[in-house]
Amino acid sequence: MRGVRCLVFDDDERPGLLVGESLLPTVVTLMRKLGIEERAKGFCHPKPGVAFLPREGRRIDFFFPEKEREGLPNYAYNVPRPEFDRLLRERAEELGAVFVRRRAGLERGDGGREIQLDAATLDATPELGGLHPKLLVDSTGRARTFSKVLGISAKRGGRNDVAYFAHYEGFSVPTERPGQVVITTLERGWSWRIPLPGRLSVGVVVDKDAARPHGATAEERLESIIDREPLLREDGAGRRRLTDVMTYTNYQLISDRGHGAGWVALGDAFGFVDPMLSPGLFMAMLSADLLDRRVFGRGVGVLDDAVAMRRGCEKVFGELDDWHRSWSELIEYFYDGRIHSLYESGAQLREKSGGFPLAVMMERHLSKQITGLVSGAKTRSSYGKRLLKLSARHLVWGVRAPEEYAVLAGAR
Repeated sequence: MRGVRCLVFDDDERPGLLVGESLLPTVVTLMRKLGIEERAKGFCHPKPGVAFLPREGRRIDFFFPEKEREGLPNYAYNVPRPEFDRLLRERAEELGAVFVRRRAGLERGDGGREIQLDAATLDATPELGGLHPKLLVDSTGRARTFSKVLGISAKRGGRNDVAYFAHYEGFSVPTERPGQVVITTLERGWSWRIPLPGRLSVGVVVDKDAARPHGATAEERLESIIDREPLLREDGAGRRRLTDVMTYTNYQLISDRGHGAGWVALGDAFGFVDPMLSPGLFMAMLSADLLDRRVFGRGVGVLDDAVAMRRGCEKVFGELDDWHRSWSELIEYFYDGRIHSLYESGAQLREKSGGFPLAVMMERHLSKQITGLVSGAKTRSSYGKRLLKLSARHLVWGVRAPEEYAVLAGAR
């Protein structure tokens, strides 16, 4: 779209299931920018919001606003990832991107490049005409290919979680509205249920030590956890698994560096946060959008201006670092139970106030701010983050302590 020639190395080898099936309204904005939303509607399931079910106590239902605000869609989608990824590729090809069905061989660079394609790849790719690309983009996800070649380290999160998930039919989900995603706090860990067309994505996220007693394989562990967890067992009594069980580990990681001379790393290749609030696909697409706006928005000539390229990338990754910090801080409110205690306190205030206007206004305003934070619309909002922090510290009394709602780790 900017007039930049783009070549994509893709060996077409990927798992049948991928995390990142539940989208945020902010992703819809990027889908519109790419001109793909109308086509995506044909295979996506509308998502009106998300529910959080604790082991005990009040459930929390977050729904997107009734109307679009400031250009932000008031809805999102749940997506089968293979179809969505194919749509992204189709659109890229329509816009002129050329796909090469192979993996790119890489080596440390020379001639001002920190990393470059190896000679075998150059020789096997006539589209390059024997020339090194001016910019290499690492979109290899958690493989973090460039970081491994360059020896770039990363900061890892404190949890030791593993996720097992699969698609089912005959597995009920306690939604208030069709398409609502349900997050359940388990006796150990938590689970997701994401409605997709004709099926339900069910996943459990538990500490590795807590997973071991449930069996030797991913299939045994997922099925055993579902059968033993009270909030899943009954809903899944008539379930039939439609897919293999996928395993994901290491849910928090940020690379120490995401760009250098002649390269950038985007999406999970740079960093990823815990999936509880579904930020993954948004952060991947946002990183590409930031690169487009902060770097290529200056014009195609930026590829020949090393100083402008470096300054633009510094802005991109400065913003991405702040996004990652903001998501991590917000997710902790759900892990340590503060968000549940705060919600219970707000509901109690509303009920005991007898409809007193000030109490109702306060509760609605706080709910609006939290919805903005979890939707991706206001996740970096200084005001929203300060309000949440002060509210969790000073407005919680006479309700269950956060510890009673917290997501527990470790074996029993």
